[in-house]
Amino acid sequence: MSTESLDSPPDLQACVALMKGGSRTFFAASRLLPPRVRAAAIALYAFCRVADDLVDEARPGDDRPLQVLTQRLDRIYAGIPEDHVEDHALSLVVQQYGLPRHLLEALIEGFAWDAGGRAYDTLEEVQAYGARVAGSVGAMMCWIMGPRDAPTLARACELGVAMQLTNIARDVGADARLGRIYLPGQWLREAGIDAKAWLSAPHFDAALGRVIERLLQEADRLYAAGQTGIAALPPDCRAAILAASLIYAEIGHQLRREGLNAVDQRTVVSTGRKLVLLAGAWTQAHFIYVPARNRPPLAAIQGLVEGCMASTPHPPTGTGWFPNRAMPQRVAWMLELFERREHERLGRQLRSR
Repeated sequence: MSTESLDSPPDLQACVALMKGGSRTFFAASRLLPPRVRAAAIALYAFCRVADDLVDEARPGDDRPLQVLTQRLDRIYAGIPEDHVEDHALSLVVQQYGLPRHLLEALIEGFAWDAGGRAYDTLEEVQAYGARVAGSVGAMMCWIMGPRDAPTLARACELGVAMQLTNIARDVGADARLGRIYLPGQWLREAGIDAKAWLSAPHFDAALGRVIERLLQEADRLYAAGQTGIAALPPDCRAAILAASLIYAEIGHQLRREGLNAVDQRTVVSTGRKLVLLAGAWTQAHFIYVPARNRPPLAAIQGLVEGCMASTPHPPTGTGWFPNRAMPQRVAWMLELFERREHERLGRQLRSR
């Protein structure tokens, strides 16, 4: 394994520059991440951003960028990355954390769907796309932070999907001008909108607003579910992820305040509002907790989580942090621990006779 550090090489500064020029929300939230995680998160974002741009800039039907990305992944996982700053940085992340490759492959598959101009007829199909281009990133961030259990990874994936649904709602007009539409075709038909005709002359009306609102409601549901996963993260990581969640959710709230018109303008959250949400996340992160029962994962992200479980036959123990749990859960946990220890003690006594 390389002894090079993620914290110091010039490659990392180049990755920071990529992030500043890309997702301002991610950059703002990353400032709350602890140093032990921040460098890896920045490196991961940089590779994702460059990969997305590479596919976006390709001509329709040209699959060479996807082949190139697969070859670059091969070399990254072999420990001999190509001479790109983002590849060198990601190679260090892979070496340091054992990042499951299927998560990056899912991301690239989502980019391939974009390149192929895939259409999405149902909400489940849109969620499947979101799972690849954003849920995979949520799982990778969770993996880097430490938790590798199925429930926490599932909530991280779902939080990524929620953010992607928000992006889709906000970028309806921008996507249409590129000849793309990510809103569920079934919902459009129910609203009386012919997708093909609408794409030829994009415009906003009340019917489209209702479709956008439905998507935002689905995103809000996943944001609420994802917060329980944040409580299972290490304490020094919770505020950053909660901040990203709150800021992305705020995009949807602001879009509603603007009348849901995502065609004629692109909704943004002001710097002042982001600062308020960042401060709020710092406080609220101490009060969210893991629910007593975990709900089944979203169908679209189940494969991502199962792949992670397959790559960790012996999950790490002794994490060094405690999930935020409600007091009844903590009492139950303590009682179960005492009962288990007593059972083990009696077993040892019986064996010694």
